Amino acid sequence: MKAFVLEKQQPIETRPLKLVELPRPRPGPGEILVRVTACGICRTDLHIVEGDIPPHKLPVIPGHQIVGVVEEQGPGVKQPEIGARVGVPWLYDTCSVCRLCRSGKENLCKKALFTGYDRDGGFAQYTLVPAGSAYELPGRLDDVGVAPLLCGGVIGWRALCLSGAKSGEVLGLFGFGASAHIVLQLARARGIRVFVFTRSPEHMKVAEKLGAQWTGRAEDQPPEPLQSAIVFAPAGKLVPRVLSLLDRGGVCALAGIYMSPIPELDYAEHLYHERVLRSVANSTRQDVRDLLSEAERAGVVTEHRVFPFSELNEALLLLKQSKLKASGVLKIDV
Repeated sequence: MKAFVLEKQQPIETRPLKLVELPRPRPGPGEILVRVTACGICRTDLHIVEGDIPPHKLPVIPGHQIVGVVEEQGPGVKQPEIGARVGVPWLYDTCSVCRLCRSGKENLCKKALFTGYDRDGGFAQYTLVPAGSAYELPGRLDDVGVAPLLCGGVIGWRALCLSGAKSGEVLGLFGFGASAHIVLQLARARGIRVFVFTRSPEHMKVAEKLGAQWTGRAEDQPPEPLQSAIVFAPAGKLVPRVLSLLDRGGVCALAGIYMSPIPELDYAEHLYHERVLRSVANSTRQDVRDLLSEAERAGVVTEHRVFPFSELNEALLLLKQSKLKASGVLKIDV
């Protein structure tokens, strides 16, 4: 099979992902073999490639917003059936027995494994995955349309829930791309008013089209305080500004796997009056199921640009340069 392999973490400008020919994998007990048709391109992939987060496995095939068809079942697998269309997200597997797993916080399991990071992912013609970590997909969206839901959508959904945003309140989204444009639609379907903060005039237009009530830059003053906020941009310098815009009792959720250093905070200005600053880490299997159901109910439509299989390095470079309107999706058509 053809696959993009990362052997050494390097700047994306050096085209570090190499297209190679590898043996087609065979599923073991409890596993399925998925023939990949599309794979979303995520900022986490960029962080893995460039070394913003430490490597767990090298060489590795990145990619964790996988859409494909079940080609083979390993011993003991009955579901999903051969021929089923499935999605494979970031969470690959957990220990299932620790305190965190047993309490519904498997996203925090210390032995968790992640797709395209601890195990080979979806920038390839085929991938292996535990049967319990593949999700049958609704038919409303085609393969490239549903792929961005599997990480940007899921982590955005978890961040939205953890932000505590409620109908009629104002939610601020800082950074606008693959995840934020999905969260905007989910929030609007719940009656939440959304303000979007972004440097890009193009992103402002997309946000306004999708129902943002106000758009501006992070340094702009919004028309009223925020009751909740989600920070998608991996820029720690934004955090004091976001906290200063929060109303009393407001919640700021940091949705990235990586963030540059956060400057010193002033207790009275940024945190007092019970403002909450929290991180969002990974997602649970239930998050995936809930997001797919909620996106179907809300009629979420992903904004995406499709790239041919051979242009993965170029697509990640455009992501780094903030030149994608929303989501990038690699079409596996070789």
